[in-house]
Formats: sequence, C-alpha cells, structure tokens
Amino acid sequence: MEVEGEEQTSIWNKETVPKVMKIVSTRLAQRDLISLLLLSPWIHRTLISYPSLWLSIDLREMNNAGDRLIAALSLPRYQHVKQISLEFSQDIDDDHLEVIKSKCLGSLQDLESLNLNGCQKISDKGIEAVTSCCPKLKVFSIYWNVRATDEGVKHLVKNCKYIVDLNFSGCKHLSDKSLQLVADNYPELESLNLTRCVKMTDSGLQQVFVKCSFLQSLNIYALSSFTDEAYKKISVLSHLKFLDLCGAQNLSDDGLSCIAKCKKLVSLNLTCLFGIVGVTDKCLEALSKSCANTMTTLDVNGCIGIKRRSRDDLLKLFPYLRCFKVHS
Repeated sequence: MEVEGEEQTSIWNKETVPKVMKIVSTRLAQRDLISLLLLSPWIHRTLISYPSLWLSIDLREMNNAGDRLIAALSLPRYQHVKQISLEFSQDIDDDHLEVIKSKCLGSLQDLESLNLNGCQKISDKGIEAVTSCCPKLKVFSIYWNVRATDEGVKHLVKNCKYIVDLNFSGCKHLSDKSLQLVADNYPELESLNLTRCVKMTDSGLQQVFVKCSFLQSLNIYALSSFTDEAYKKISVLSHLKFLDLCGAQNLSDDGLSCIAKCKKLVSLNLTCLFGIVGVTDKCLEALSKSCANTMTTLDVNGCIGIKRRSRDDLLKLFPYLRCFKVHS
C-alpha cells in the first residue's frame, strides 16, 4: 500500500500538478507569473517549459523599464515574444533601443505588437532602432510622443511591412508626409488614431481614404482643422465601423452626408464642447437611410443644430441603437 501511495504521489507530481500549474498560470498577470518563478526550482522549471506563457512582456508604468526590457529579451524564454507593452513606463530611451538592436535582434523577429505610449524619451532614432528588429510587427502605438517626426514614420514603413493598427495620437509633429507614407505603404490598415495630430490637413487625410480602403476604425478626435473637403472621399471606406470626430468644428451636413455613405458604421462620435453649428437634423436623416441597421452608438452632443429627441424617436431612425447622447 505504501508503494502504491508513493506511485500515486509521483504521478500527481509529474502529471497532475504541472497541468494545474499551466491552467492557473495562464490566468495570472505576468508580474505574478514572474514572482512564481522564485518560489522553487521545480516551479521554475515547470513554468519555463510552457512557451505560450512567455509570448508577452508587460512593463507598463514600471521604473527602469529600459534595463528590464534588455534583461528580459536576453532570456531564452522570451525568444519568440509577440507583444511588448511599455505604456507610460519610466527610464527607457533611444540608447536602450539601440542596445536591443545590437544585442537582442533575434528576440524580436516574431514581435507583432509594440506599445510605446507615453515613452517621452524615445525619438525617431529609437523608432528606427526598434522597428528594424520587428519585421512581423502589426500593431504600433506611440501615443503622446512629442519627439516623433515624419522621419520616424519613414523608418517604420521601411522596416515593418505588415502594420494593420497605428496609434499616432498626440504626436503633434507628424504631418501630411506621415499620412502619405502610411497611405502608400499600408493598404490593408484597419485602425488609425490621429487624435491631436495638429499638422495634418484635408489633403493628407484624403490620401488615407483613397489608399487604405480596409480601414475599420478611424479616430480624428480634437482636430478642428479638417473640413468637409476631407470627407468627400470617405465613402470608399466600405469597411468603416468606428468613427470618432469629436471636436470637428468645421464639419457640416455636406461632410456628414459623405460619411453617411459608409454603410457599415456602428459607432459615430460628434461630440464638441464648443458646438458644431453646421450639422443639423438633415444629417440624421442621411445616416438613418444608410446606417439604420448597423448603428449602435451615436453621440451628437454639441451639435446644436440637431433637436432633442426622445429615445423612442431615435429608435425609429436607428432601431439597433444602444448608446446615444443628444445635447441638452
């Protein structure tokens, strides 16, 4: 009986416990997972043996992020990492990314998503270094980067050919040159965020409309510089589902009638603190004719030319509407 008990314990340790560990570990945050490695050599060996646990590096809001990233990429378990988030992390700059390029090039060959949001010390030089290591990159986000310029985007399109999701929100030095580069190189782009990219104009945006016909999500929040002229060609975006035009003070019914031709629109944001005076009830009628069966979210708060409506009235225009806001 004692021998049989030992055999059962052995089976439990060799087969059952590892399976349980794998199930539990997939539900843990990466930081907790790393802490588990320190508990015992056995746990360390068990967790390391599961490659699927080490496909992401999460250094969000952490200090010494540059040194931590270099150290992580030097470990064998991260040789096939697919996602890296450095969102609002501290102490990472161009020099760290240059070191990664020279010493950890192989570790980023499978990288698909890179989040550099809020990394204020990274410039075009760092963008060039890190993107040169990521030939399979699909998602690139540099929200609130005030050092990036059109030159950085030039490096991006040269090094990364498969981008489908771009976030340039708050990159105030990017201009129409960046939009032209995006339009010329990413015809299969699905998501684009240009919030507060104040140097961009109607001409640049139209290039994206014409050449990036697979766009599903477009965010041009807080860009009052765009006019109706920019939206004349938006109807070619037959896959567009989400459009954020918050703050589009120069938008009128003419521009919105062009937008209404995007027949798959699910969500439209026309909020404006200072009021959009050129948009009237006429636009709701145009939207209803083409998007009645798809629209679920509509915010026209700030469109002072649109009269208040009850929920029932709005549902007559958009029967699938779940979230709506009209000015008070």
